[in-house]
Amino acid sequence: MTEQSPLDLPEDHPFGLHNLPYGVFSTPDEPDRHRIGVRYGDHVLDVHTASTALGSPHADLLAHPTLNALMAAGRAVWQAVRADIRTWLGYPAIEPFLHPLTGVTLHLPIEVADYVDFYASEHHATNVGRMFRPDGDPLTPNWKHLPIGYHGRAGTVVVSGTPVVRPSGQRKAPADADPTFGPTQRLDIEAEVGFVVGTPSALGEPVPQTAFREHVFGVCLLNDWSARDIQAWEYVPLGPFLGKSFATSISAWITPLEALDAARTAPPARDHALLPYLDDGDLEPGGLDLRISVAINGHPIANPPFSAMYWTAAQQLAHMTVNGASLRTGDLYASGTVSGPRVEERGCLLELTWAGRDPVDLPDGKRTFLEDGDEVTLTAWAPGPGTVRIGLGDVVGRIEPAV
Repeated sequence: MTEQSPLDLPEDHPFGLHNLPYGVFSTPDEPDRHRIGVRYGDHVLDVHTASTALGSPHADLLAHPTLNALMAAGRAVWQAVRADIRTWLGYPAIEPFLHPLTGVTLHLPIEVADYVDFYASEHHATNVGRMFRPDGDPLTPNWKHLPIGYHGRAGTVVVSGTPVVRPSGQRKAPADADPTFGPTQRLDIEAEVGFVVGTPSALGEPVPQTAFREHVFGVCLLNDWSARDIQAWEYVPLGPFLGKSFATSISAWITPLEALDAARTAPPARDHALLPYLDDGDLEPGGLDLRISVAINGHPIANPPFSAMYWTAAQQLAHMTVNGASLRTGDLYASGTVSGPRVEERGCLLELTWAGRDPVDLPDGKRTFLEDGDEVTLTAWAPGPGTVRIGLGDVVGRIEPAV
């Protein structure tokens, strides 16, 4: 029987020609040589080696150990390289440059410049407000007027599969007289979507929503791990700090923005007038129909819908730069927890268990928050051309005991 070529994929494969996400990989024979790859089916195309052999004018950009040089080159180059790869994958001569996915090691695909995390789900923000402000308005007065966010720590962004060590810090329950120090007892997940900046901008020049496609290279799944007890004690009067900065996991694969054109959708209807720089009424639909699934130890617990997000990625980019803050290649900004209107659509354990009141049932026992040894997996897909699905790279993280 003739062995099937890795180029022969079903038309509806989630990682076919309509997708082609970028990553960085190494092989067992050259573990220290990190190179750019593109996922095609269950294989990785060695883009640098292929581009050199085929005389691509972009071979130098593809020779780097991260995606940053390619991302900095701008949208016209992104489109040209993507078109070339689609052409190469149509010829059997490209097969020697394909590696089985199971035989390579995946690495952090970008050098992260800055990291910003937003708070863009009205359902998530409302649930959190009801928990902690039961006698007041669940949304703060500014929430529907601007995308709320905070600056995180770029140096602790890690690739999927990296273990997450339970962080320690100060905690103080309402009934405690004084704070104590120790490992977090309320370790949580946040199912999010990340956006990766390619083309930089100049200091002092705001980036309008209409320039979103010129600056954002691609999209990835993201888990913003959160120590809720540490966060609750430290975040007044400023914002998240040690309760967030210990680890943020992203997928090893960055899906090109262009691959998600068929998934564009209008954001939910808004009941507040927006200032001009955030008004998107006359622009292309800024939402994305991404279907996310969350599992603990292989058991599904939630399906957060990204289409329900109140603020779009283009609005977040515009707000992030409206004061003149510049963009750098490798900037990563995240959506905030993705949650929908139903209980099974909540994107974190804080919401799913209502701050620990209603434990989640798993085959190996109940959970209010994560235990040591738990493995969390985020997966997602988006509608593609016709009936095809676009697969996003998984995000996996296993909890290890505190040091």
